[in-house]
Amino acid sequence: MQTSTATALPTSSASVKNLPVNLFGSVMGIAGLALAWRGAAHLFGSSTLIADGVGILSLLVFAVLAVAYLSKWAAFPEAVKAEFSHPVAGNFFGTIAIAVLLLSSVVAPWSAQLQKLVWTVGSVATLVLGYVVVSRVLQGQMTPANVVPAWLIPGVASLDIAVTGGAWGHEMNMIALGIGTAIAIVFYVMIFSRLVHGGTPLPTGMLPSLMVMIAPFEVGFLAYVNVTQHVDMFAAMLFYFGLFMFLVLAPRVFRRSVPFGPAWWAISFPIAALVNAAIKYATGGR
Repeated sequence: MQTSTATALPTSSASVKNLPVNLFGSVMGIAGLALAWRGAAHLFGSSTLIADGVGILSLLVFAVLAVAYLSKWAAFPEAVKAEFSHPVAGNFFGTIAIAVLLLSSVVAPWSAQLQKLVWTVGSVATLVLGYVVVSRVLQGQMTPANVVPAWLIPGVASLDIAVTGGAWGHEMNMIALGIGTAIAIVFYVMIFSRLVHGGTPLPTGMLPSLMVMIAPFEVGFLAYVNVTQHVDMFAAMLFYFGLFMFLVLAPRVFRRSVPFGPAWWAISFPIAALVNAAIKYATGGR
């Protein structure tokens, strides 16, 4: 029975045992920023040096976190198992998969073969995680307090397969669009209902994760446009609703009463996705 609550997330301390998996969200944000700078260079004709520098930084951060988390897995396997089994924290393992997918786009200008290899690894990991998460939810007996915005991460991860995949991965892109769209819609409705009717407000430390609720629309926009190669009315609706949700949620997130902590990395990727979507919208999908 999934009786743990959202307030039972692992806490941070000096020990690698308490290294939270959600820190991989930092790689998502930095890699997303690199791709935004690359898109800006394409749109405005500026140098790609900033994009390359930020991209290298994202690779270094991922390497450091990967070594650290593998050390945690080796030294404290039960802690990793508990984190993965947690009804809230387990969803953050999707940040690893998304980070790998985004890094495949970061390295794309440097090596097409490496891009395909990294993308394939990220895609397989994403689909496996999506299977595990959906299977876990369908077991039932999930408490309303555990239905939080982090649930959207596996669905967004599947959509990121289509965002980062090329024409050579068309069928995988279509599989990802189907799975990611369905998961995002179902989980979004559940989260929205919980926030409206749940009775128990989100813990203050989890408020930055509200920004994840714009990600399905902006990442969905990027995935759809990457597959269709143009911006149509449906794509525009996705983009503008994501922008609308950003305006709705920003006042709830950016407040002095919300303490600073690792959870703030949750805002980096959704905002990077919004910026990348705006650039893609401005270029008509090219």
